[in-house]
Amino acid sequence: MELILELLTKDYFVLFLVIGLGIALGNVQIKGISFDTSAVIFVAIFFGYLYNLYGVNFSIPSIIQSVGLVLFIYTIGMQAGPSFFSSFKEQGAKLIILAGIAVITGGITAVSIAYIYDVDMNMMSGLLTGALTSTPGLAASIEASQSTMASIGYGIAYPFGVLGVILFVKLGPALFRVNIKHEENKYEEESHSNTPLIINRNLIISNENVNGKTIKELRIRFMTQANISRIMKPNQLPISPTKDTVLETGDLIKAVGTVNALERIELLLGKVTDTEIPRSGTYDVKWYVVSNDTVVNKTIRELNLLENYSATITRIRRSGIDLVPHPTTRIKYGDKILVSSSKGNVSAVTQLFGDSLKRIGQTSFLPVAFGIVIGVLVGVVAIPLGGIHIKLGLTGGVLLASIFLSWKGKMGRIIWNLPGPANQILRQFGLLLFLTPVGLSAGQHLVLAIQEHGAILFVYGALITLMPMIATVLTGRFLLKINFLSILGALTGGMTSTPGLSATDSMTESEAPQIAYAAVYPFSLVLIIIVAEIMAIL
Repeated sequence: MELILELLTKDYFVLFLVIGLGIALGNVQIKGISFDTSAVIFVAIFFGYLYNLYGVNFSIPSIIQSVGLVLFIYTIGMQAGPSFFSSFKEQGAKLIILAGIAVITGGITAVSIAYIYDVDMNMMSGLLTGALTSTPGLAASIEASQSTMASIGYGIAYPFGVLGVILFVKLGPALFRVNIKHEENKYEEESHSNTPLIINRNLIISNENVNGKTIKELRIRFMTQANISRIMKPNQLPISPTKDTVLETGDLIKAVGTVNALERIELLLGKVTDTEIPRSGTYDVKWYVVSNDTVVNKTIRELNLLENYSATITRIRRSGIDLVPHPTTRIKYGDKILVSSSKGNVSAVTQLFGDSLKRIGQTSFLPVAFGIVIGVLVGVVAIPLGGIHIKLGLTGGVLLASIFLSWKGKMGRIIWNLPGPANQILRQFGLLLFLTPVGLSAGQHLVLAIQEHGAILFVYGALITLMPMIATVLTGRFLLKINFLSILGALTGGMTSTPGLSATDSMTESEAPQIAYAAVYPFSLVLIIIVAEIMAIL
C-alpha cells in the first residue's frame, strides 16, 4: 500500500496511468457511442479531484503540457491545411457559411450567457469547446487564458456535445418534416445538372483517315474531350489502350464522356454499334500511397494519368478524410489514392506514386521540428492593428504556420506534409500529453467551480450545443435552400462531430453528408480556435 501511495506521487507514473485508464475508458462503446481519446480528461479530472480531496498538492511539470500542446496544434494544422483553402473554391460559399453560423452562434450564445448570468468567461470558453467537441479549441483557450476554468467547462459540456449532435441528427428529419429519400433523389439530380452525366458508347472505326494512326497522333482527348477505355481488334481479346495504340478500321472501341463529347468522337472515328465488348479482366483497382517526392504538389491534370497509364484516380484519402478528386487537386505526400488502371500499367503507376509504406513510416521529424520553430516565431511577432499590437501566441502561431506549410506541401527538398499515420500518432500523443496535466489541474478546482456556479453549468453547455444546430438547419433549409443531407454534413462538420457524421451516414446511401463534412471541417476547426481565443481575451 505504501508503495502504491509513493508511486501516486511520481509524475511520470501518474501521467501514464491516467493515459492508460483514459484510453481504456474511451474504447468502451455504448450503442456505438464512445468518447475515444477525450475520455483521458475525465480520468485526469477524477484523479485531480481525489488529490484535492485528500489534501495532496500534486502537478505534472508544465513542460509536458506545453510539448503536448504544440504537437497537437501543429498536427491539427497539418491535417486542415491541404483542404483549408480549396474548400472555399470547390464547395462554394454556402457550406462554409453554414459552418461559420454553427461556430459563431455557439460563441454568441456562450458570451451572452457569460454577461447575462455573470459566469466566468474562461468557464464559458471551456463550455463552448466542450459543446462543439473541439479539443483544439480547448487547447487555444487554455493557452490564451492560463486558467483551469476552461478545462472544467470542457469536461462539463463535452458529454452532451457528443450525444446531443447524434440525437439532433437522428430526429432532424422528423422535426423539420424532411423525406430523406426525396432529398437523396434531389441531390442526385442537382449533381447531374451541375456536372454533365458521363456515359459510354461502343463504336466501330470506319473513318479511313484515322486508319494506322495512334491515339496520341489523333489527339483524341484534346479534340473530343472523350476517352477510349477499351479497344477490341478483330479476332482478338479486348485490351486497355495506351497513347501509342494504333487504330484501324474495323476496330471496336468503348468511348467514355459526356453526350457532346461522344458525338464529337463519333464524327472523328466512326459509327455507334450495338456489338458488345466483353470484359477482359485486364483492369485493376487498388490503393496507392504517395511516397515519391516528384509527384508531390502536382495536380491530377499535370500527371495526365489517362493518357500515360490508362488510369483514373477515383478517390483520395488525406489525413483520414476522403476527398473527391478534381483535375486541379494537388497530390500531397502520404496521400492514399484509389486508382483504376489496366493491369499492364499497375507497375508503372506504382513506380509513379512510390507506394512505399516503409518510406512513409520513416518520415523525418526534421520538418516537424522546424515547422514548430517557425510557428513559435510567428506567435511572438507583434502585429500592429489599429494602434495596438496583437500577438498570435503559441497556439495561433503554430496553427497558422502549420496550415501554410501543409498547404504549400513542399519547399525545395523539404516535404512539410505529414503522412496520415504519422500525423495521427503525433496528434494523439500530443493530445494525451496535453489533456492529462490539464485534467489533473482542473480536477483540483472542480468542486469549488460547481459550488460557485451550480449545476446550471450543464444546462448552459446543452444550450451552446443546441442553438448552433438549430440556427444552422434553419438558415440552410429556408434561407440558403441547401439540400438537407448537405446541411447535416455541414452541421456535423461545423460542430467537429465525427460521431454525428457517422449517425448521418447510417440514415442515407448518398455521399452528400461526407462531401459537405470534408469541405467545412478544416474551416470549422480553425474558426473554433479563433473564437475560443477571443473569448479568453475577453
